[in-house]
Amino acid sequence: MDRGIKMNFPTAAPRCVALLAAAVLAGTLSACASPNAAGELVSSTGFGPKLAARPDFVTQSRPDSLEYMTIGTANPGRPEKPRTLAEVKAAEAELDAIRDRNLAAGTAAATLGGTAPPPAVTPPAAKTR
Repeated sequence: MDRGIKMNFPTAAPRCVALLAAAVLAGTLSACASPNAAGELVSSTGFGPKLAARPDFVTQSRPDSLEYMTIGTANPGRPEKPRTLAEVKAAEAELDAIRDRNLAAGTAAATLGGTAPPPAVTPPAAKTR
């Protein structure tokens, strides 16, 4: 004995399977063509963010082709020759002179504000009742 009510609904399963297969096929094909396949798929369906055109100054300020150093190439040598021992000693002496000037300026500045500290403030004694 069947107590439930039987309702016949047309099933949408074949259409859903077909749409799912088409989406997977489109995603697979676009993955081969682009590094951002998922983003392009979402944008092409209209669900992605709306991209604005680049302003003219941006387009004009960028070079036509960017020349990057390819991976695996050797770094070109330094354009400058290394310093001689005399040049290194002269640079060290110059830096030592700058350090001494800064130390003298610091001690002079410290003595300018050399007033005696104010006397300590003692709180009033608590009143007893």
